Amino acid sequence: MKNFEHYKRGYYMPPEKSTKWVEKEYVDKAPIWCSVDLRDGNQALIVPMNLDEKLEFFKELVRIGFKEIEIGFPAASETEYEFCRTLIEKDMIPDDVTIQVLTQARPHIIKKTFEAIDGAKNAIVHLYNSTSYAQRTQVFKKSQEEILQLAVDGAKLLNQMAEEHGVNYPFEYSPESFTGTEIDYALEVCNAVIKEWKPTPDRKVIINLPATVEMSLPHVYASQIEYMSEHLIDRENVILSLHPHNDRGCGVADAELGILAGADRIEGTLFGNGERTGNVDIITLAMNMFTHGVDPELDLSDIPKLTELYERVTNMHVYERSPYTGKLVFAAFSGSHQDAIAKGMKYREDQGDGMWTVPYLPLNPEDIGRKYDGDVIRINSQSGKGGIGYILQSKYGFDLPAKFREDLGYTVKDVSDKAHKELSAAEVLDIFQRTYVNIEGPVQMLECHFVQGDGISTEITIMKYGEKKVYHGKGNGRLDAVSNAIKKHFDIDFKIICYEEHALQVGSNSQAVAYVGLEGKDGTVTWGAGIKDDIIDASVYALISAINRTGVL
Repeated sequence: MKNFEHYKRGYYMPPEKSTKWVEKEYVDKAPIWCSVDLRDGNQALIVPMNLDEKLEFFKELVRIGFKEIEIGFPAASETEYEFCRTLIEKDMIPDDVTIQVLTQARPHIIKKTFEAIDGAKNAIVHLYNSTSYAQRTQVFKKSQEEILQLAVDGAKLLNQMAEEHGVNYPFEYSPESFTGTEIDYALEVCNAVIKEWKPTPDRKVIINLPATVEMSLPHVYASQIEYMSEHLIDRENVILSLHPHNDRGCGVADAELGILAGADRIEGTLFGNGERTGNVDIITLAMNMFTHGVDPELDLSDIPKLTELYERVTNMHVYERSPYTGKLVFAAFSGSHQDAIAKGMKYREDQGDGMWTVPYLPLNPEDIGRKYDGDVIRINSQSGKGGIGYILQSKYGFDLPAKFREDLGYTVKDVSDKAHKELSAAEVLDIFQRTYVNIEGPVQMLECHFVQGDGISTEITIMKYGEKKVYHGKGNGRLDAVSNAIKKHFDIDFKIICYEEHALQVGSNSQAVAYVGLEGKDGTVTWGAGIKDDIIDASVYALISAINRTGVL
């Protein structure tokens, strides 16, 4: 690939070793979550949400459990301003929820922002200005001192506006493009802002360190965060926040390692929506914690409902393989995977301790509103006997013998392969019933009677190629007697190598099903199944089905 020599690493390492975060194993506590779906996420949409859509999304964010929600940039447009005023004037913000509004470090924008949040019970005013080397030299053409002064002047104006409006709102500051800023300079700017705001335990300052453009491996970002965390002044009164973007595809890793490095708060979006490759996906972060046994303090128990709303109001699509939320993330098409999942589910049912340890499934799909029959075992030409058997058992109540499942597996895979399509559970059931169950040709059982004496004697009435005849046989049991009658009068030879039966628990409380496997003289095994109200009738019909399927009559 050409032109790689035109690129160089644009990030800056901390001036000292900052790797204590390496010693931590996992995120053991939920951070403060702040949704920026309605601001950062909304501005990245091809068609931004209208007022009604934003109101609906806001209500859903509240329902999920977000306590901090950035609702927009009120000075940027009338729609943003109107949304802010609607939330406040219609009293739609719960008392335990804080709205957040964004403003540049420019006087007229800051003044407009305070007008927009007038009357809000709880609000965070989020001030930012860009500090990176590239922005300073190419966009603003200002020195480090001038950019620092811009941040300080903005901080002073926020103090002034808060005093004029008689409010005690907490403030947030972001050195935008932090990842492209010299770390010691970023620290200098943030500390200068903290000095102006004079945080207290009751009114802490949020310092937000955004990966506005992701520029490094996640461990570098973590080291940058650790350095900042350890050198910010008045740290006990500072909430250290992260806002990772996903340009290198590592937004989740940046956030997780950043939390290990000292961050207290995460700004992100549901499903990772945002400029370019998006913001960090809060759902993935929360569910990663959930699967480690840590309460994420967000209610994500109905992902399908959340996905439907998100796709509808944003006109975005949740990728099928998106972690936890995509339609295929729990799907197992591979036969070996399906078999392991089916056995894991059986183990959990029989002797599990309540903990989730099923192979290939990092969490119980039902915990987030997904279903096994449609989301986990998916049937196509790659599927195996375990998954197909699991579908028939879990959805329809058929517990096939292992070798029968294998035979059915080949049958189903052949249908899928020739049709070049995935098969639904109903289609799998249809294949099973059409191919194996109560097969009536060329032999059709009309009547069957038994007499107990020296063993079991039977009289069976059979229609064979349209000719009705009565046959007699004797055996150790009913099925053996019928088998012997057929072998004797039809001059065929086989032996029953498998017979199993059970009541059907799904779909019927009265029917029984039986499975029979026959081995011919050449060693070929043929399977049949019978479903009837009576278990004896079901057994006989399973035998007749298998005989009809041998092709020897």
